Amino acid sequence: MEPWWGRPTNASASHREGRAARIALDDARDVFAELLGVDRGRVVFTSGGTESDNLAIHNARGPLLVSAVEHPAVMVPATEAGATLIGVDHHGVVDLDHLTHLLDAGDAGGADRSAALVAVMAVNNEIGTIQPIVEIAEIVAGRARLHCDAVQAMPWLDLRPIGGKVDFLAISAHKFGGPQGIGVAVVPEPLVALVRGGHQERDRRAGTQPVASAVGMAAAAAATDADRHVQVPRVAALAGRLVDAATRWGASETVPAERRTAGHVHLRFAGLDAEALLFLLDEGGVAASAASACASGAQQASSVVEALGVDPTGSVRFSLGHSTTDAEIDHAIAVIDGAVGRLR
Repeated sequence: MEPWWGRPTNASASHREGRAARIALDDARDVFAELLGVDRGRVVFTSGGTESDNLAIHNARGPLLVSAVEHPAVMVPATEAGATLIGVDHHGVVDLDHLTHLLDAGDAGGADRSAALVAVMAVNNEIGTIQPIVEIAEIVAGRARLHCDAVQAMPWLDLRPIGGKVDFLAISAHKFGGPQGIGVAVVPEPLVALVRGGHQERDRRAGTQPVASAVGMAAAAAATDADRHVQVPRVAALAGRLVDAATRWGASETVPAERRTAGHVHLRFAGLDAEALLFLLDEGGVAASAASACASGAQQASSVVEALGVDPTGSVRFSLGHSTTDAEIDHAIAVIDGAVGRLR
């Protein structure tokens, strides 16, 4: 990113600096086209996952179906637009029979399905559930457009098999070590722009493109893709240690390891107040939360956990990543032991 800081990097300009910026931007676009398995013309740079999600919902012109465990960036605008929720099982996996039933009901009603939208995230941001997006795409094909919020997926999943099967897809740089404030939307044609004004991004997203951020995001994505085969089993082992330690205090894992990513650990401490537990964890230098960090407050009850039909009391989520170390897990286990023991 450093070569692009402080330079007149307007990629829309015709002068030499502008042309250089355009080349760097297009090179970054090519990286995402390859990593997401899509044509480069479908890649649009945005301000992050929320904008990319909002763009998909903004383009729904027919019936709107969203899973009951979507991120607020999808759930809030979709609910305001009158969306119908698709049910999930007790691990947060979309009920494919319910999805099929809802699509059949729309067909029976004679609605124009060409502008309808189904939204199902690849990986849940709170509990880490991995959705069967390829199978969902087969069900939805020809009946509606499909949006996939893949913001939480890039560190853990190869997105190439998914990208070519969905109409919209969202990722955000800071989830895989890139800079904050930039993301990617994979979009179809035609598209109704959410941010309008200039002609950047082929009239699909107005505003001067942040070249340094785009270059940094592409570098982080390429590094993540190259290192994923090493990081996933390493982080899975760390997560396993954390889960094993927590179960000594009667904690239960909301989603088993085989149904979630390596980096999401969501635990339910029966009989404990999550707010009190989070306070003690924070005092001990362990950062955890009870719901989405994008909710209005960290202690707000989790709508995701409630959608599973399980008791959300004592729910705490821990996030692990490429920077997580054995020493940090040792520290977290010690702090959890002390905090839960004190509350018990």
